[in-house]
Amino acid sequence: MRIFGSLHLVDLLVILAYLAAVVYIGKRAAKGTGNEEGFFLAGRSLGKLYQFFLNFGNATEPQGAVSTASLVFQRGVTGVWFSFQTVFMNPYFWFMNTWFRRVRLVTAADLFEDRFGSRGLSRLYALFQVVVACVFLGFGNYVAYKIASSLVVKPEVEWTAAERSSVEDYRELKGLEKQVTAGTLPDTAKTRLGTLRDRQARGELHSYITLLRSLPFYFGFTLVVGAYIVLGGMAAAAVNEALQSVLIIVFSVLLIPTGLAAIGGWGEIAKKVPGQMLDLFAGPGGSPIFIGAVLFISIVQNGGLSHNMGIAGSAKNEFAARMGVTGNYLKRFMIILWAFAGLIAIALFGVGGLADPDIVWGAMSNKLLGPGLIGLMLAGVLAGTMSTLAAKALAISSLFVRNFYRHLRPEATQGQGVAAARWTIIIVLALGVISAELMGDVESIVKLVLTVNVPFGAAILTSFFWRRLTAPAVWWSTCLTVLTILTIPNISADIKAIRQAPAFAVTGLTAEGKPVPVYWKQLVRINPNDPASALEGRGRFNLECWALDKLGLDVVKLAPQAREAAIFYFDGLFPFLVLFIVSYLTKPTDQTRVALFYGKMKTPVGDTPELEAAAMEETRRNPGRFDHTKLFRHSTWEFCKWDRVDTVGFIICCAVSGAIIGIFVLLLKWAA
Repeated sequence: MRIFGSLHLVDLLVILAYLAAVVYIGKRAAKGTGNEEGFFLAGRSLGKLYQFFLNFGNATEPQGAVSTASLVFQRGVTGVWFSFQTVFMNPYFWFMNTWFRRVRLVTAADLFEDRFGSRGLSRLYALFQVVVACVFLGFGNYVAYKIASSLVVKPEVEWTAAERSSVEDYRELKGLEKQVTAGTLPDTAKTRLGTLRDRQARGELHSYITLLRSLPFYFGFTLVVGAYIVLGGMAAAAVNEALQSVLIIVFSVLLIPTGLAAIGGWGEIAKKVPGQMLDLFAGPGGSPIFIGAVLFISIVQNGGLSHNMGIAGSAKNEFAARMGVTGNYLKRFMIILWAFAGLIAIALFGVGGLADPDIVWGAMSNKLLGPGLIGLMLAGVLAGTMSTLAAKALAISSLFVRNFYRHLRPEATQGQGVAAARWTIIIVLALGVISAELMGDVESIVKLVLTVNVPFGAAILTSFFWRRLTAPAVWWSTCLTVLTILTIPNISADIKAIRQAPAFAVTGLTAEGKPVPVYWKQLVRINPNDPASALEGRGRFNLECWALDKLGLDVVKLAPQAREAAIFYFDGLFPFLVLFIVSYLTKPTDQTRVALFYGKMKTPVGDTPELEAAAMEETRRNPGRFDHTKLFRHSTWEFCKWDRVDTVGFIICCAVSGAIIGIFVLLLKWAA
């Protein structure tokens, strides 16, 4: 019995059962959240298994599934590199998790007080992460809605005249695009094609009509997330990750067998998907330069993530923190499944067969799954999104309490601190709803997510390894980087003089000869009713391309993916350049503070509270007691020699990463 659009009663019962379970878990976990360390870090008591679930659940989110399937649907399998480049990061995580555990702090903002003695920087980081949290939380809400809305479809007999026109014009556009590909488009249809492409760029065409409204969905969804996190904190998040991880795996697997059955079997992929779209390394999108650019920017921005301290810091020892990398490896297999879902979607709907590529996952679910399974899919989507929202909201609440509330009210009790954290979670989740309403297409958001944490990511990574780094350098680097790669690019479309500047209304060409904007996400006619009117920019303004052009690089002649790679390299290198220049021009940080910081970073975490206290007491007496482990003994660089655990773990991580890539390549060759 269908009771809401295409949703069956069984689907709603499955979803309600899941939501009830997560709230119950939150209530049970509330017993251990009487103090801040218990609420934010689960008492630093989580072992290897919970670290596995925390890392897997936090890294594996429906945003990743939806964005990967969407990008593969648009670009072919090379679109997977926006997320699959993380397979090269796992050996890096083997070390990174240790750094965030050894620093022995509660929040990433504490790092700036500990390293530089700067409360101003810690507050700046906390404020910045509230904005970043809005991006991540909004992305999670937006993707969950995209899937859910495509599963709750309005019957055609109930369409309004405007809705029918939107769908029919989209179908006409697809027919004209096919004629372009076949070389049979008559000259008389070119004007109509241009008009429809312009309407498509404006988001006026649709391939389906949904019954689900965004705001009610966001509020209901956020209410459940808030309920279990406000009640149980990190302990609730960790327990829920176990349940949610199972559901994430289920929802990642569901579309593969059903999709293959719908297209006629595995052998049909090669017949229905163009050959170049099945090559992982075909074209610029699969080139080492592009993969390297995405990997580089990912490593830089990853260092600034606010939840790093909460996840690694909750481990009972550093080996447990390191074993969290196993959860990241399981995600890489999920990415392979998501990529094949995108390829099956190409076979199912045809190249460019959906008006909105972002609804690929939901459209496949609606077409392939029956009652009960659609509910299970939605439960999996909710599970994965909730795990991401929970970790981010917890990280932000800990930042506020530790780096604002306690500065203003140092006499506050632990219970009052936890209460403040709970109110912060509610406010941050509400801001995530507002952010979701402002979101555009998934591809643009993916690129924003890849760069939004770069300003502080560069500063934190440099803090771990370079004694000469100064607080003024962090201030200058952060402010200039935010202005250059985040603020100006994302507000320029609202400034008429920039948006309509003829110098920026420039197009390059794809390998197939299709014109694409150089400086903007999209170019549309100023007057949509006049095919001869001038063009104006929409979406992100690529300030990096303008800067590179001024430096002598001909960005117009670059292929689209080469321009993307150039933007990523610019965004990743710019903050480091400012950090180094300003550090050498400003007074060094107090050397006693710096020596203690790096002494602590070299001191292994004790396996028991007693051993940990003794180790840190000895380091306070003699901060340089581990300086013999430095790779460059008399330099200002703090890179250390590897021990047996470092070396063996790194080799194993590299081997597993290589094996995963090999499996992916073999599966693609088999499909082709």
